[in-house]
Amino acid sequence: MFFGSKNGSGKGAPAQPWQFGDYYLRELINSGGMADIWLATDKDQKTYALRRLHDDLRFDFVARKRFVRGCEILEKIHDHDCVIGYFGHGKIDGALYLLMEYVEGSNLKLMYASHDPVLLENVGNIIIDMATGLEHVHESGFMHLDYKPENVLVTRNASVRLADFDLAQSIPKKPTKLSKNPGTPAYMSPEQLLREPVDHRADIFAFGVAAYELLTNYKPFPGETPAEILKDQVDRSHFIPPREHNPDLPAGLEKVILRCLQQDPDNRYPLMAMAVHDLKTALYV
Repeated sequence: MFFGSKNGSGKGAPAQPWQFGDYYLRELINSGGMADIWLATDKDQKTYALRRLHDDLRFDFVARKRFVRGCEILEKIHDHDCVIGYFGHGKIDGALYLLMEYVEGSNLKLMYASHDPVLLENVGNIIIDMATGLEHVHESGFMHLDYKPENVLVTRNASVRLADFDLAQSIPKKPTKLSKNPGTPAYMSPEQLLREPVDHRADIFAFGVAAYELLTNYKPFPGETPAEILKDQVDRSHFIPPREHNPDLPAGLEKVILRCLQQDPDNRYPLMAMAVHDLKTALYV
């Protein structure tokens, strides 16, 4: 994580609380390639997470379009326990922003790295909620296309919220080649890495990667570059089933993960709802 100046453009400088329209930005929670996320309050002292596009992207048409699209998709799908809450989006003094539910917790990437006890003690329920949130996204007509632990928030009582829909798109009637290929290679499906047509089953593969990682402490395809990751995905001679890393995993849970990780999308679950059903069966929920 890096910190920006109070206007979000001076990366590396200390962030100070400041007024942004009707909101007071109190603390910089996180900062990524496109936007800062602030702990914000309104005039009634209600707390939010406010995501603000970096000033140096103010005239970047692609970044602005992606940011707004993510806001509009979240507005349509947020009414679910496993998706981050939406309160509004717009522009203040030329800066695009998104007002969201403030989640007191962390993302799964940080929890995993720090061996957070909330994750360790609730990993089964967290994985089911991760899958349930993705099921809702798909049933709402969208594919996430950047599904990874960093975009899964977990509260201190182990409730899950999916976040960051900047790359999300409508699910096509048939697999469609994407005009661009942004995302995180470690969680991309083979068809994404090959720049072949994709649909929502790319998310199902990404879920399989994330679940495998959380349950074994290893990535299923541990290449360092997109080419190495793709090679591991296609040549399964060195693939290690999750129960070889973690013998305590139920066989039914391993079966779900392995189906999600199939190289051919036609061999994966056709619907996330089916994976959720099998997860609950495997974990006796």
